Formats: sequence, C-alpha cells, structure tokens
Amino acid sequence: MAEAKPLVANQVPLITADDVYLKWDRHEALAARLLPLNKARLLAALAAGGISTVIIRFDGSGDSGQIEEVEALDADNVEVQIPAVLVEIMEQPWDAEVAVAVTMLLDAAIEAHVYHLLGATHPGWENSDGAYGEFTFDVATGVIRLEHADRYIATDKYAHEF
Repeated sequence: MAEAKPLVANQVPLITADDVYLKWDRHEALAARLLPLNKARLLAALAAGGISTVIIRFDGSGDSGQIEEVEALDADNVEVQIPAVLVEIMEQPWDAEVAVAVTMLLDAAIEAHVYHLLGATHPGWENSDGAYGEFTFDVATGVIRLEHADRYIATDKYAHEF
C-alpha cells in the first residue's frame, strides 16, 4: 500500500466525490431537522391570516425551474392575498452545524420552504426534461402535500435478425 504524501505548502488537499456526497448528506440531515419547526411556523402564520389552503404550482426543465403560481384560499375557498407579515424560519447554512434564524415575509418563507422540500425529495427536478407539480398546504390538517410529475423522453429500440 502506498504511503500518503505530505502536503506541500499552499497545496490544496484532493477532494473526492465521496467527500462531497458525505458533506451533502450531513447538510441534508441537519436541514431535515428544521422542517417540522418551519412547517409549524408557516402554518400558524397562515392560520393567523385567515388562510386555510395554499396551492403552489411549479414547473422546470432545461436546467431552470420556478414557482409558476401561488394561490391562497380562505375557509370559503375564496382567493385571498397572503398577508405581508414577517415570520422567522430556521435555515441550515452550508458547512455549519448550527442553524440560523432568518426573518422574512410570509410569502418568501413559504417559497423557501417549498424549494427546500422540492430539492430534498426530487433533486434535479429542473434539469433536462424537468418536472412539474404542486404543493398544497392544508392549514386545518397541518399537512403539506406534494404532487410531482417527472418528464422524460423514452426510446424503445429493437433489433431483429431472422
């Protein structure tokens, strides 16, 4: 077995793909701890604003993706505006063990939460043929549902010799 060579001054250590995957997994595990707390804060702020349902539609392809539409409904299913109130959510900085509190407008906090959930459940949803779908925040039940559809081109190729 070859002996490891010492680093020369100003030499950057080699980073392997395994190192990156381990770091990513650690970050995602730390960020996942924040989801229940952020969900509770967002749902409480929506309830305080008289909102019973929020539907967020997204679409992506060709290395680009975005939220296309946000629809907020009151208890009578009448469309209303998301109130311009501040809410504090927790974010997990890259390469840090401790989460930080960030205060932002409710609509921006919902968007940040949705993008995190989407990236955690369907990373790369915006790449190639992409994906589309919608999140539904059901305030009364405390459930956030994701309906997600991947797009792809399938090719069936056959060769026969007789």
